Amino acid sequence: MGRIKSALELALERTESVKSDKGSIDQFEAKQRGKKLANAFLENPKDGLEGELKKTPKEELGALKQGIFDVLIAQVTLPFTKDDEKRIEVAGKGLQAVIPGPQFGMLYKQFLQAVSQYLGEMAHYDEAIRRQYAPKLRQKEEELTRRYGRAVKIDPLQDPEFLAYYNQNMNALKGNYQALADQVREQATELFEGR
Repeated sequence: MGRIKSALELALERTESVKSDKGSIDQFEAKQRGKKLANAFLENPKDGLEGELKKTPKEELGALKQGIFDVLIAQVTLPFTKDDEKRIEVAGKGLQAVIPGPQFGMLYKQFLQAVSQYLGEMAHYDEAIRRQYAPKLRQKEEELTRRYGRAVKIDPLQDPEFLAYYNQNMNALKGNYQALADQVREQATELFEGR
């Protein structure tokens, strides 16, 4: 009759072929450190990334750069507000530290110009949409004033019809620029991987 093995013996048998690979652990830790560095850089870009890149051992440098790249490339998006423009600019400076050559710098400069233009157009669209919808909103306010016997003011952002109209127009504008942001991320990835 066969011997019955304990759960511990079975687990040990299954894991005896698994060896810890110090190199992969070091690479993983370097990548995580790169992600932390990138997040700290986004918070305080004055410190820069070059110092950390220079003092990182050569065998961990690729993983560190990958971690930095992963965090910063996610910031290459269209802004929602004017404040986002600064974050996008800082991300580009950080990406230039890990992407070799001047090609990315020129590409990102063009992207920042497009971001600025997008924000300007977004403000213009916002104003035009509100102005265009104002007569309909006034008509709704007058109707509610007659119905309730007191003055009623409607916040356009609380009106579902206005929101649908607003989002439709703003999404059309965003669609025009989204392709550019996608292209910049794609080209940045190609340049980074082609190191």
